[in-house]
Amino acid sequence: MATKEQVYEALQTCYDPEIPVNIVDLGLIYDVQVEEGKVAVKMTLTAPGCGMGGMIAGQARQKILDLPDVEDATVDLVWDPPWDPSMMSTEARQKLGVG
Repeated sequence: MATKEQVYEALQTCYDPEIPVNIVDLGLIYDVQVEEGKVAVKMTLTAPGCGMGGMIAGQARQKILDLPDVEDATVDLVWDPPWDPSMMSTEARQKLGVG
């Protein structure tokens, strides 16, 4: 059965095509729930108008479905709380030269 840690590891292989940092380190993943082969993720984007949102969410869902024993995955885009650069990991901030 997939674990929350495995889901986060899979999501670390997903990138916003405009930013060379994975979506976990960008602070875009708000919640991960794993229950009996089903995974539910709540994530956001750096900006509500991001045209790549559907593609990024779809890529994230596929990475989760590729994990062993995952039967279904949902990735919901949420806007509350709004994302801001303070949510990024220290490594991501350093890589992007932010704060």
